Amino acid sequence: MIKRIEHVGISTKNYQVLLDFYCNIIGFKVLYDGVFQGELYVSIMVLDKPRGRVALLDLDGTQLEIFEFSHPEAPDSTRIRPVNHQGITHICFSVSDINAEYQRLTDAGMIFHCTPISFSGEGKATYGRDPDGNVIELYESI
Repeated sequence: MIKRIEHVGISTKNYQVLLDFYCNIIGFKVLYDGVFQGELYVSIMVLDKPRGRVALLDLDGTQLEIFEFSHPEAPDSTRIRPVNHQGITHICFSVSDINAEYQRLTDAGMIFHCTPISFSGEGKATYGRDPDGNVIELYESI
């Protein structure tokens, strides 16, 4: 029986930038910061001799894993991926005061699609982008 999401993984070419963003701006704490390589990763990732850096982060029980591959090198991805493309489209963070978080993150340089908007009295939400262009949703339930 599936119990919950254990963590979300993000691959990046900007390891330190993403680590700094999720720790210093969003508020995650580093549980592990190290390297990965070897047969275990060949089997699970189905890549040729994968190796690189990995960090496991935690925010009140929500975990995020950040990978930067030194091998095999990932292709450049210079465009912002639209949310209607197949695959995971965003990570949503529950917040207690969406207007205050929106302002704090905007002041820290985060780019948002729009200001927080109301959803039929159920809550307020907005989408923004991390430094790699991954979509982050802020959601405040009412």
